[in-house]
Amino acid sequence: MSAERLAELIRESQPCVVLTGAGVSTESGVPDFRSPSGIWARYDPREYATVDAFRRDPVKVWDFYARRFEMLKHAQPNAAHRALADLERAGYVEAVVTQNIDRLHELAGSREVIEVHGSIRTASCLACGERASFDDVVAMLEHAPAPACPRCGSILKPDVVMFGEYLPPGAMERASELARRARLLLVVGSSLNVYPVADLPQETLSAGGTFAIVNREPTPLDDLSALTIAAPAGETLAAVCRHLEL
Repeated sequence: MSAERLAELIRESQPCVVLTGAGVSTESGVPDFRSPSGIWARYDPREYATVDAFRRDPVKVWDFYARRFEMLKHAQPNAAHRALADLERAGYVEAVVTQNIDRLHELAGSREVIEVHGSIRTASCLACGERASFDDVVAMLEHAPAPACPRCGSILKPDVVMFGEYLPPGAMERASELARRARLLLVVGSSLNVYPVADLPQETLSAGGTFAIVNREPTPLDDLSALTIAAPAGETLAAVCRHLEL
């Protein structure tokens, strides 16, 4: 019944924009960050996820990121990613705003994806600006603990937003514009604890729209949502697609 109601909301509330967080990728084997078994339970973000930590000891930070690159080399989109791509193709979803850096929305076929926290798709040199692709970095990591810039030899930094860095230019502005235009903001797999992204549902509300949440764990905005579904994203969104006859 919840999936059926969500399908009705999507059909009736256009345009619909989707906001996704780490919970949309856990079914692809990608661990989240904030749950008791998440990444930050094993790695101190102050030691591995700040730009200051990277500048201080980039090889240590790459001990963390090399594991992520290896894992994401094999990760595949799950039913939730595929359902969102299907909804976009059918005209029910205008865009996906994602906090994820794993490229899985793109691999699933979503075309309009705003990556507000950057992407593991590339890594860049902070010294000279040279950029390397995901595949190039994976190849470098087979022979060294950290990838060296092919131009100047400095250690490359993954193009993900670390604590202490600005968000990618224009990404948050585009996300806010989409949230204000949306009649429905569908939040999938986000704890809504990381700002400024966590403010997007409030922007939709302030502009006269509404939002719905699909997330296994409670969020701070559950009481304000038009519909909250505490269930796996994959099975929920697959059921939504069936109700919409996709």
